[in-house]
Amino acid sequence: MNHEPYKLIPEAFSAIPSVDRAEPELEFVDAFGQLDAIGVVVPAEGDVPASVGLNRETLERAGFDGKPGTTLQLANASGTLVVAVGGGKPGSLDTDGWRKAAAALVRATQRHSRIGFELPDTPGMDAERLGQVLAEGVLLARYSYDTLKSKHKETPLALVQFLAPGVDTEAATRGLATGRVKVRATAIARDLCNAPPSHLTAVGLGAAAKELAERFGFEVEEFDKQQLIDLRCGGLLGVNAGSAQEPRMIKLSYRPEGTPSGHLGLVGKGIMYDSGGVSLKPSDPMHLLMKMDMGGAAAVLAVFTALRDLGCTSAVTGFLMCTDNMPAGSAYKLGDVLTTRSGLTIEVKNTDAEGRLVMCDALTLAIEDKVDGIVDIATLTGNALLSLGQLTAPVFGNEQRLVDRVLESGVRADEQLWQLPLERAYRAQLDSDIADISNLGGPFAGATTAALFLAEFVGDTPWAHIDIAGTMQSDKDDAWRSKGATGFGARLLIDLALNYSAD
Repeated sequence: MNHEPYKLIPEAFSAIPSVDRAEPELEFVDAFGQLDAIGVVVPAEGDVPASVGLNRETLERAGFDGKPGTTLQLANASGTLVVAVGGGKPGSLDTDGWRKAAAALVRATQRHSRIGFELPDTPGMDAERLGQVLAEGVLLARYSYDTLKSKHKETPLALVQFLAPGVDTEAATRGLATGRVKVRATAIARDLCNAPPSHLTAVGLGAAAKELAERFGFEVEEFDKQQLIDLRCGGLLGVNAGSAQEPRMIKLSYRPEGTPSGHLGLVGKGIMYDSGGVSLKPSDPMHLLMKMDMGGAAAVLAVFTALRDLGCTSAVTGFLMCTDNMPAGSAYKLGDVLTTRSGLTIEVKNTDAEGRLVMCDALTLAIEDKVDGIVDIATLTGNALLSLGQLTAPVFGNEQRLVDRVLESGVRADEQLWQLPLERAYRAQLDSDIADISNLGGPFAGATTAALFLAEFVGDTPWAHIDIAGTMQSDKDDAWRSKGATGFGARLLIDLALNYSAD
């Protein structure tokens, strides 16, 4: 008798539908063509652009104050919708502000496919950077995950024209191309996180990685259960023990032409679904989000789709540590001791502190690959969400120079980070009576003790850890973040890789 659970997965299902979706045309123009809607930046004070057709008093009566992120739709006799887009104080919009303004416009014009965006003079703004952030704002805000819907309500975006007086059009157009590549990567990360856990297993992520590698010029090695046993990856194998699905370690490799500027290691947590194991999670909305517990692995895989196209000069090696975490008669238990590839033994004090267990073997393997530095990214602790909320991810590290590079990349990507201290005094909370270390600290500073656990496996190698448990998803459409998976970390790590060197 077949006891397999019933599930019907469409034959045509793709875990990465965004890579095959038609992309809208983006262009800088001297004059608008025939469009459905035109957005006009209106500052919070001073003159109102003539193309709006209304004075400030009338706009204010309609409730529009010009603050960044605000919009007001205006009827127009020509049939073209005009949208006032808040610009804040005149000249105050920085690159992040322009990204958010572009996102606000496309959210206000969801039913329109041909859109224009009229910008004021942007003196001092780097044209290429401007083009990039405009592309990111437009395309990230229009992302939707509808591959499993039988009816699609969204209007596809076909054309966006930018009218920007005085801007170097050639440089700005290069920026649009860069923005497209970074958005494509983010959309891939979002696709993978939004996919149902029944549709995307660890094996399925391996297949998706191979498909992406063929398209975007990197290499993939896939390690099955027996190979992981041979590698002595006891952390990943321990977490997988209760699962009906095979685990996978997916190793990604990118090598530039010529001598690399450095060798960067990336490690992503890939828990395809996290029930908590024997330490079962409560059945609340957070449980539903645990299909996104592979957000770190999704971000790392997405990074590799951009490296060739953006001319990355550093070598990059990625490790995706993938399994689900399920309760079963064979599942690992509280009190079990796992032996890792490094030789360190771990006492299991909570099976819901599983992310650090799957990642520790990858950190060891990255060091064996002689990387110059390691950055890991993981939906690791609820404390990250409780301490910094859904907009900011904590970052820890053992070398300030690498941490500073990560922080700078976060600023450029508008993926907010905040450094928290790797407080060594808390290390004693991880002591075990029967093993080298336990996988759980005390009731406080959980994000820090999780980072301290990972630090045990990196030695003196420069290392930074990003905890994206809070930032992995958004409860609503918010600027460039679309409701659902955000793809947080993909653009940040792309920026890091592009600027990375061993010096």
